[in-house]
Amino acid sequence: MVIFASPKTVAHSLKLRFVVMTDDHRLIYENNVLKGKLMESATLAQQSQHNSKEQFASSPALTQAILAAVIDALDAHTTLSRQTLDSADVRVGLKEVLPGPGRLYEALRKKVDG
Repeated sequence: MVIFASPKTVAHSLKLRFVVMTDDHRLIYENNVLKGKLMESATLAQQSQHNSKEQFASSPALTQAILAAVIDALDAHTTLSRQTLDSADVRVGLKEVLPGPGRLYEALRKKVDG
């Protein structure tokens, strides 16, 4: 027996299954990862100096740079994740860095204390 589901049902099911991004994740991704990549663009820096904010926001160069930043971030995160999964030494290093210089412990306490 074949059961057909509407595209809307399938999309909703996939969203429930795969979307684990919180608002905090999205903000970190947008403000740190993507913005960091975009800050490296000499073209965007030049456009920001010579155009209004509205002109800058509608620039085809910004559209292209965002797409390139997303692709670069995907490649970098995939590589870093794979290296972490494949290496116990990397995982041990993360366990040292995150609570130490990364201040994970303090950040979590601050979040709970709110």
